[in-house]
Amino acid sequence: MTEAKERERGIFRVTIVGSVCNGLLVAFKAVAGIVGHSPAMVADAVHSLSDFITDIFVLLFVRLSSRPQDGDHEYGHGKYEPLSSLFVGLSLLAVGAMLMMDAGERIWSYAHGATLESPGAIALVAAVVSVAVKEALYWYTIIYARRYNSQAMIANAWHHRSDALSSVATMVGIGGAILLGERWTVLDPVAAVLVSALIIKVALMVVNSSMGELLDHALPDDEKALITKVLDEFEEVSDPHNMRTRHIGPRHSVDIHIRMDGEMTVNQSHAVTRRIERRLREELGADTLVNIHVEPTAPR
Repeated sequence: MTEAKERERGIFRVTIVGSVCNGLLVAFKAVAGIVGHSPAMVADAVHSLSDFITDIFVLLFVRLSSRPQDGDHEYGHGKYEPLSSLFVGLSLLAVGAMLMMDAGERIWSYAHGATLESPGAIALVAAVVSVAVKEALYWYTIIYARRYNSQAMIANAWHHRSDALSSVATMVGIGGAILLGERWTVLDPVAAVLVSALIIKVALMVVNSSMGELLDHALPDDEKALITKVLDEFEEVSDPHNMRTRHIGPRHSVDIHIRMDGEMTVNQSHAVTRRIERRLREELGADTLVNIHVEPTAPR
């Protein structure tokens, strides 16, 4: 099995596990919210539903991004992956904003004399289960996301984490309302405002990262320094310049100009560039795209 195929199957497997868990949580939390008279738990169920929907999009886009290059996509289909990540980030942003608005309205109503209904114990149980399951899904997903270098999976992992944080707020609010009485039912929306702010912060990070890749943001400085270090290993090479780098999905792409002795034959310079390409792929990944333009050294 090729590395790309193994990566695709790994991402598919992890995302399927997440989507099954999300589907079960949506049903459980919706029932618990309705039976337990907890608007916060109903909102939490909606958040889990957004997770379930984004799982479907990750499965679709990652499958598309794994397709090989063709006549219409000569650099492959890797851009579908950050596009999927962007969708996850935007959906996180929307969910965070909706949760904050809902919580704000409840706080406003409470401040103007409204009584917030005290939730039932089943809603608290659902919140505890949700925190445990979603935090476990976060770690399960983020470990494989880093292994497969998948921006879409990283975004999806943070979606799991945001749902866990949302459930923590729900758990605190429901628990406080049950233990402290109706005067403290406002704890639920107050906690939800704080957590929705965290969700929005994570969403903006995901959107920024995805947009950077879609707009061909350069590789990080440490990776560009690594490229320069590799070139320094070759005594035939001097004056690396015009370096251009970017990500294409999980793949690195490097374009660079170098100088070599103008007296070298084409075969000799070609052999050196092939060695450079192998070293760069050893450091940056076997699928790295490398384009090296050779120029003669300036005459003395």
